[in-house]
Amino acid sequence: MGSAKADGGRILALDLLRGLAVAGMILVTSPGSWEDSYAPLKHAAWNGWTPADLVFPTFLFCVGMAIGLSAPRLRAAQRTSAALWIKIARRTGLLILLGLVLNALPTFDLAHLRIPGILQRIGLCYALASALCLLPAKPAADGTLRINLGVTALAAAVLLVGYWALLAFTLVPGFGVGRLDSYGSLPAFVDRAVFTIPHLWAYGLTEGVGVTYDPEGLLSTLPATVNVLIGAIAATLLVRRSEQGEEGAAGLVPLLILGVALIAVGLALDPVVPVNKRIWTSSFALFSSGASLVALVVLQALLKIRWVEIVAAPLKVLGGNAILAFVVSQVLGVCSSLPLQHRAGLPDLTLQAFGFETAQRLTADLYLASLLCALAILALITAVITPLHRRGIHLRL
Repeated sequence: MGSAKADGGRILALDLLRGLAVAGMILVTSPGSWEDSYAPLKHAAWNGWTPADLVFPTFLFCVGMAIGLSAPRLRAAQRTSAALWIKIARRTGLLILLGLVLNALPTFDLAHLRIPGILQRIGLCYALASALCLLPAKPAADGTLRINLGVTALAAAVLLVGYWALLAFTLVPGFGVGRLDSYGSLPAFVDRAVFTIPHLWAYGLTEGVGVTYDPEGLLSTLPATVNVLIGAIAATLLVRRSEQGEEGAAGLVPLLILGVALIAVGLALDPVVPVNKRIWTSSFALFSSGASLVALVVLQALLKIRWVEIVAAPLKVLGGNAILAFVVSQVLGVCSSLPLQHRAGLPDLTLQAFGFETAQRLTADLYLASLLCALAILALITAVITPLHRRGIHLRL
């Protein structure tokens, strides 16, 4: 039977879940043709969801799990120590800085630099969730910290209800109350006011208006933090059940029930608060957190089968070096959009278009050709990171 834990007491299922999220992100962002991507690899246009919409929430859930797993390694006195919070601030700052650098590639046009971004959101959610999890944490009998599940759950509820109330009842100048569209919603208005339009995502468009919102905007960081908090709760429950000797299937049942319940509540709220990743509605936060938790439980259960761990080795590689894999994928994405050297008598091609042309020599199915390009990028990134993984070299911020 395989072990559910990796070296050093790490939960192997967490590495695999993180690796699954990295792999999903690469497949979503590296197609041979954006127009010819399979529907599950495209984000929902606005309301609703696709598997692609669950990738980023899973990253955040994994961040929360890391917080939950690290808390028991701290002594109670460290909860308010300057060293701990300097470390958290440093990590937050580095994530934001790295995100800005990646956004600036390749031209470093600061006048049109996108300020929000994936790493920026991870940094902000990590900082906020760390405060909400660690400051109210309780000392255990051995003097280590234990996350207070009740307080953490209450904080998540306050964030979700508070965010819903802001969207439902805040008067947005020029638009009124309760709008949840890409132009008149409160998150879109706040992003335009705080960052200004030149510094938002270039594809955050409203038809007939132009750029109006950013999917990693400022206000929607609040409900996104809930995904982190639920990850911390899941990790804490796993640790407690492990300490109580409940590592088998029976120990996973409560987590599975919680995950299914979160999914059900999120979907049940959809008629009132639409499931929407772009402004990260409260229903989406619940639904996506539940999906991440169910995926974790499934992976944890499957790892009881020895061959699963062997087959999933590439996911372990990606999950163990997720930040580096993300950075490499983003750099490759920028490079793939640059034109290749001009070919006489032929139009300029980007590396992405060249790869798509090459893939079409293998199959006439445009969708399959586009997927083959993404799979090639995924294989390349995995191959680049594998030697580092074997040597224990990981990018830690």
